[in-house]
Amino acid sequence: MAIRDKRSISMPPDLSAAVEAAAQAEGTTFSGWLADTAARRLKIEAGLAGVSAFEAEAGELSEPQRAEGEAWARKIARRPAAKARRPKRASA
Repeated sequence: MAIRDKRSISMPPDLSAAVEAAAQAEGTTFSGWLADTAARRLKIEAGLAGVSAFEAEAGELSEPQRAEGEAWARKIARRPAAKARRPKRASA
């Protein structure tokens, strides 16, 4: 069994109801849905920080590179987390 920290949170009733509905639709618990959503948010923030660090070292991404990355991000955002894997790029 996974080790968990137990937290008490407060939120507006309409947000709580929306989270409960989303959790039920995904077949998970309220806490599980919040944990998965928080983990995704943290991964997104880490990815954005990684892009910023790359750009600081190598220069800004070109518009085609940025468009490709954004298209990929939109595509995987619609998949379950376990399936969100970026395909390997072909060698130039």
